[in-house]
Amino acid sequence: MPDVRQILSRKGNQTWSIRPDNSVLEALRLMAEHNIGSVLVSDYSDTLIGIFSERDYARKVVLKGKRSAETEVGDVMTREVVRISPDTQIDDCMKLMTDQRIRHLPVMDEGTLVGVVSIGDVVRAIITNQTAMIRDMESYIHGAPGS
Repeated sequence: MPDVRQILSRKGNQTWSIRPDNSVLEALRLMAEHNIGSVLVSDYSDTLIGIFSERDYARKVVLKGKRSAETEVGDVMTREVVRISPDTQIDDCMKLMTDQRIRHLPVMDEGTLVGVVSIGDVVRAIITNQTAMIRDMESYIHGAPGS
């Protein structure tokens, strides 16, 4: 089974972040511009302090009747950020995402942010791995020429 490092080597390690004192509207614009479902929240020393997701917006802004332009990201972000390392196995990511009910995992390597993997990245990696495994099993069952 592949690990997170392999996902990042294919998709890249670009991340997007915003400051906690930026408005929710600014975060939503950033997310829409880059077609992403969450944005990391960093303080002014670039330390990861939270994550703001579409779920945070729906539950902590819209349902509470708050105004996006007037609400700061820091007031509605998720502060308990689940992080993984580049060596984390893909099946462990899927279990973590399922158990924690999250869709994005920041990837930290010795305290440095090196990327983010989404549930879509993980599912894609699992499907690719399973497709290759099926193809290998079919080849084995049918026998390779000269075997």
